[in-house]
Amino acid sequence: MSVAGGLLTLDAFNDQFPRMDTIHTKGAQKHENSTIQGTVIALYTIGGIFGALPCVYLGDLLGRRMVILWTNFITIIGCILMATSFDFAQFIVARLVLGVGIGGYLATVPVWQSEISPPHKRGSNVVINGMFVGIGVTGSLWIDLGLYFVKGNSVSWRFPFALPIILSATAMIFILMLPESPRWLVMRGRTDEARKVLSALLDLEPDSRTVNDTIHEFEANLAASGHTPWNAIFTNGKQRLFHRAYLAATGQFFQQMCGVNLITYYATNIFQENLGMDATRARILAAASCLMQPFGGFLAFFTIDRLGRRPLMLWCAGAMAVCMAILAGTTSPPAADNTGALVVAVIMLFCFHFIFTAGYSGLTFLYAAELAPLQIRAAVSAVSTCTVWVFNFLLAEVTPIGFATIGYKYYIVFAVINAVIVPTVYFFFPETKGRSLEEIDEIFAQSNNIFDPPRVARRMQIQSGQPDSASTGESSEHGKEDLKA
Repeated sequence: MSVAGGLLTLDAFNDQFPRMDTIHTKGAQKHENSTIQGTVIALYTIGGIFGALPCVYLGDLLGRRMVILWTNFITIIGCILMATSFDFAQFIVARLVLGVGIGGYLATVPVWQSEISPPHKRGSNVVINGMFVGIGVTGSLWIDLGLYFVKGNSVSWRFPFALPIILSATAMIFILMLPESPRWLVMRGRTDEARKVLSALLDLEPDSRTVNDTIHEFEANLAASGHTPWNAIFTNGKQRLFHRAYLAATGQFFQQMCGVNLITYYATNIFQENLGMDATRARILAAASCLMQPFGGFLAFFTIDRLGRRPLMLWCAGAMAVCMAILAGTTSPPAADNTGALVVAVIMLFCFHFIFTAGYSGLTFLYAAELAPLQIRAAVSAVSTCTVWVFNFLLAEVTPIGFATIGYKYYIVFAVINAVIVPTVYFFFPETKGRSLEEIDEIFAQSNNIFDPPRVARRMQIQSGQPDSASTGESSEHGKEDLKA
């Protein structure tokens, strides 16, 4: 995701692909090159759209594990093509192929994680993705920094593009050792396999009461919904499928349009071109700022199942709006000429990384998987992930142009968007903390309009009388019995 951003200012990279050079050009040529650069980097996200969309169908046909296996394989092909590029056309194709692999991967992993997690651990199990994404982003930028000092040699940009091959190959090996989703197994009629997986996940005997009750709950849920084609997400009905798909996609829209990718993709450029730093210092600060993401993910891991989804989304959106507003103010004069403003701008970039990871990095993927009923969960996840890629493409495409034309005012756009997110989450997004995926179905079954889910979720929480029991560290069996009570 972030390797390319740290390589755009390398002399060796710009020598190989001069049509993307925005460092050694000025005026109209720089404007043209910035447009080309944004388009080529954004092609990765176009590939992501075409990788996520087939998961509408393939997620239920092949199963979660096989989709994860094959999308990693496609990712490896994309990495090989990028690392071996000598021609501009090959690099463009490589970005598209890489995006296809990552698009399918992102559409499937959160669904698989949510379906193998008990309610009281589901949030922390999925949202921890944000911490590891932060580690990956940070690692890639530090590698970019180290290879910046390899002058006059294309290894400075080829090696960072090739390194993820090792990570994707590792994921391919280990996914074969991990369990398939028990909900998907029940949906495919493989109940005995689902029973074995549940007994392992819950550390119970295969014929225990909790395992039997869980299997029956899955079967009853499927029987009640009947055969539901993937395109049912465009209809409402009693289960309010379109409403739920729309909320899932809106959450993913927020994740992108809060402005994180203009900072992640172009961190080095922001420090070097917009804040007027030298190339070495810009790379050090870009890599250091992303170190805040693992800490933000660590905070989310411990708070997501205690505070809930809504509080994190509300408070973090408000805080990101403040960060963007301060960035606009501190960069409105030339930052290089004002040391105080420069320091504050750098601090805000660090804070933004931390806040985003705590509230939006993994949470929106979790929320999308939670909102969708089993029979169309893969389809809703695929469509909502497409939303990620569409707006990811938009930001990657327009960010170089935005900085080149309106400068500091570009931050104001995202300050306003983050401010609008706050009331939207408050009025439309229900709390899903501690509820089984089947109980979340009931929240929407009792809702009659778009404003009802938050109220229904609060009422169900009060009626249960135990809003916190599922978010503690109790055993899975006790948590299950409490939820049934």
